[in-house]
Amino acid sequence: MLTWDETIKKIKADPDQTELVRACYYDDPLIDAADRFAESAEWAGTLELLGPARGKVLELGAGRGIASYAFARAGWEVTALEPDPSDDVGAGAVRGLAATAGLQIEVVQRYGEDLHFHGETFDLVYGRAVLHHAADLGRLCREVGRVLKPGGRLLAVREHVLSQRRDLPRFLESHPLHRYYGGENAYLRREYVRAIEGGGLKLTRQLNPWSSIINLHPSTPENVRGYLAKRLRVPKRLVPLAVLPILGAA
Repeated sequence: MLTWDETIKKIKADPDQTELVRACYYDDPLIDAADRFAESAEWAGTLELLGPARGKVLELGAGRGIASYAFARAGWEVTALEPDPSDDVGAGAVRGLAATAGLQIEVVQRYGEDLHFHGETFDLVYGRAVLHHAADLGRLCREVGRVLKPGGRLLAVREHVLSQRRDLPRFLESHPLHRYYGGENAYLRREYVRAIEGGGLKLTRQLNPWSSIINLHPSTPENVRGYLAKRLRVPKRLVPLAVLPILGAA
């Protein structure tokens, strides 16, 4: 097995993976990838969901720091939590990005199950494709609940969700990166819900893949219309955009 850093370097060197690398914001220079994320439909949808309030945000599993960068650009006070020290895909990359952009981002190298912050510290905890990597999902959510201020929010997006537990081996087999480093996972929706509520958090909204651009991006409603039209064998014009929220309903 490769390390996470070695895995990303491997796919970046593979011309056949160029589209995947760009879609995951692993392309270089990092500042350009971060700017592209901060100007993406996904990020616009995130800001719309969060509203005008600003404050202290903790990003779990910050990776290269693209979301931490976007939060800092939007006026948040940002702490990026990233256990991997890598200068390409980990804490080193976040520090380099912050320095290049001239932004203040505090970088902490720890796992989410062990947050060494005082209780009631953050207005928002944000995780982008992070919860499914937790070694102990329940403990992670309890830590999140502990460090959030009263009235604070957890926003977890782009998670891997299983319909049934027996689907996990097939999902892992099909994942483009799991075969290299073995670090992927997925949970049932009820397992996420149980862990979140067990952390003392009230679940107020669930965003399904086709009901929000936050989870749909980099695909688009038009792409989904085309996919549905092909599967249904009808002209795309006969698949209304209004059907997408219905298909994504909880």
